[in-house]
Amino acid sequence: MKDDRLYLIHIGECLQRIESYLQGTDREEFLASSLVQDAVLRNLQTLSEATQRLSDLLKENPPAVDWHKIAGFRNVLVHDYLGIDLERVWLVIERDLPLLRKSIKEMLEETGLDDFLSASPDPG
Repeated sequence: MKDDRLYLIHIGECLQRIESYLQGTDREEFLASSLVQDAVLRNLQTLSEATQRLSDLLKENPPAVDWHKIAGFRNVLVHDYLGIDLERVWLVIERDLPLLRKSIKEMLEETGLDDFLSASPDPG
């Protein structure tokens, strides 16, 4: 579980960075800013890579997280970077990241690190 905690923290840090990069940013601003896109995409790639390093035992617990979809999304970000659909990325940001953040927060609470994600507001 020690390694899982490190990866959970790392995922949480990536989520916090993404939130800070997008603070006050709407869809149009995101689509117009290559700087914000690059920062967000890099952290999405990093967090999705970290999810693949979590233990199978940990991944079995919260059924709300579709770990396979995250892995597939990571493969698109890493291997099909010329084919990244920014509209789809925005949907992931709006629809999926709040749920992932909530699940990661719950997993951190279970490991005794419940105050880690409380430093930034919960968007969900």
